[in-house]
Amino acid sequence: MNLALVGPELFTGHEILSGKALLITEGLIAGIVPDTEVPAGYLQRNLPGRLLAPAFVDLQIYGGNGKLFSGELTTESIEATYEYCLEGGCTHFLITMATNSLAKFLKGMQVARQYQQSGGQGLLGLHLEGPYINPAKRGAHLESEIRKPSLEEVQMLVAKGKGILKMMTLAPEQCGDEVLEWLMQQPILVSAGHSNATYGQASNGFFRGIPAATHLFNAMSPLQGREPGMVGAIYDHPDVMASIVCDGIHVDFASVRISKKILGERLFLITDAVAEVHHGEYQHIFRGDRYCLRDGTLSGSALTMLQAVRNAVEKTGIPLPEALRMASLYPARLMGQSHKLGQLVSGAEADLVLLDDQMNLLRVMARGE
Repeated sequence: MNLALVGPELFTGHEILSGKALLITEGLIAGIVPDTEVPAGYLQRNLPGRLLAPAFVDLQIYGGNGKLFSGELTTESIEATYEYCLEGGCTHFLITMATNSLAKFLKGMQVARQYQQSGGQGLLGLHLEGPYINPAKRGAHLESEIRKPSLEEVQMLVAKGKGILKMMTLAPEQCGDEVLEWLMQQPILVSAGHSNATYGQASNGFFRGIPAATHLFNAMSPLQGREPGMVGAIYDHPDVMASIVCDGIHVDFASVRISKKILGERLFLITDAVAEVHHGEYQHIFRGDRYCLRDGTLSGSALTMLQAVRNAVEKTGIPLPEALRMASLYPARLMGQSHKLGQLVSGAEADLVLLDDQMNLLRVMARGE
């Protein structure tokens, strides 16, 4: 079907346009034209609301709608997470598993692959957060499953995860140079996190090619006068990107604002969202506005991507267009997917959010539907 969407302003990922129509053909964006010049053969659909923008991309989410993926390794769990994502305007995500046994990681790869092969929507792949992290910065992770990697073990995981394992969070100081150098040659996004690295250790990892860092400030060595730590190394590097949990709980909103001034386009949003679970290795208890382990350790957010965008605008003063980019274009760019996601350009997937004047979600569309 050829579809022309008209009515609201269009945010292309770069600029806001008025008086335009977004053309969609077979689920892909075919172009943008004046709304008085819609070509013949396009069904014109008038939309309410203020702004039509690219849908969001979440590179770190563990579950949703009562299903934690690592606690229930099923395609139904991924589907529940996808439905949760849609509620917050997110159409693409990396299902994430925290530090666990290798057997569970392998099972998670199998199930995620099955979800994709059976026609499941939205899943970009699997993000393994751990097990190669620093116990000193484990946060809510299982200390018993934290390990240092051998090259052989990493090669096994990458081979078993071919096509589905898309991202790994690790502590660079826990990994030998041989492991890091090999990983940099693989089609996997490596991100530094849960790390107690010194500034020198972190910088070494970044200059060896690690392109990103996981949830800035959380579970990483802080910026201090005599030891700049992981945070200082992220700030100081010209290219490294960092995700951040913009809920005012994981990170103070002032810290988000300060970091945005320093990092600019290198800072992007994630939810780090979990689901309430009372069994298994990770038991997340909902406590009003966050999730914690039974001992009170902060273990995940209750964010949606839309709420993260709203917080960025309302609590930190980031302009709406830039907050939208932080939730769409920038994570898509990091994943090498910005030709398909995060911007309204010809050939991109017609994944869209429709917002009103108060940044409420009126509609989310996946491939124009």
